[in-house]
Amino acid sequence: MLRIRHEVNGGPEVLFAEEADVPVAGAGQLLVRVAAVGVTLPTVRKVREGSEPVPFGGEVAGTVVATGPGVTGFRAGERVTGLCFADAYAEYAVLHTAMTSRIPADASAVEAVALVRSGLVARGAYEAARVEPGESVLVTAAASAVGTLALQYAKAGGAKRVVAAVSSADKADFVRGLGADEVVLYGDADWSGPYDVILDGVGGELLGPAVRALATGGRLVAFSSGGGTVEAYELLVRGASMIGFQMRAVATGKPELYERRLRELWQLRAAGTLRTAVHEEIPLAEAARAHALIEQRRNLGKVVLVP
Repeated sequence: MLRIRHEVNGGPEVLFAEEADVPVAGAGQLLVRVAAVGVTLPTVRKVREGSEPVPFGGEVAGTVVATGPGVTGFRAGERVTGLCFADAYAEYAVLHTAMTSRIPADASAVEAVALVRSGLVARGAYEAARVEPGESVLVTAAASAVGTLALQYAKAGGAKRVVAAVSSADKADFVRGLGADEVVLYGDADWSGPYDVILDGVGGELLGPAVRALATGGRLVAFSSGGGTVEAYELLVRGASMIGFQMRAVATGKPELYERRLRELWQLRAAGTLRTAVHEEIPLAEAARAHALIEQRRNLGKVVLVP
């Protein structure tokens, strides 16, 4: 099978394609013939900034071709999507059943990759913020796969003012089309605040201006892999709070909540409340181009690799 990997850390140029053996599903695992792979900012950052090369994890959708020992809830031939923790950029991947779900008959593999993980993160971050009807919400990385869905959650939840923060003005029409009432750029002086809630998918150097844009009693939910630090005094003077959110913690620690949110996600998609945005479907062998798109902040929605 074709597989993408890297032997040194660096930019997109360090990725290369190779032939590899098809993996074997272990206990509680599924072997899936891959139809779509989601490219995420955390994965791109691990390649660029990691201390050593690690196998690619990621969101995968495809068809089950074999089940491992002890698997009873899935069978060969079913279309599924889930998280792969190693060698996701490949024609075949191994998924753990605990973080795998079926794809509805009327949805494509590409749509599943664009919706499930990103939608669960957007929903979880939004819920963690405890947004009240009539409050104002700012979403950073608003043109990303998670950001596009977070905007829609905020609009559907009754936020009075939903503002998208993006890296460049050429993304403004795109995010407005997904529900943003206003658009601000990261380089703007005050981000047109204050805001009751900020959903931050960037982190790093943007955490400072994000906290300063909070209203009195505001809440910032950080769900990115970008790290960063916040001065406690900045929160203190605003009576504000900062909340961390990670989807994997919910999936492994609260499986019933994870399943409920997953069902609701597909229901919202069926009702037209949530729409996925796919920037481009890129051949697996061109994974370097996909990473470059995300590093350069040029994507509008999800970037998907297709074997």
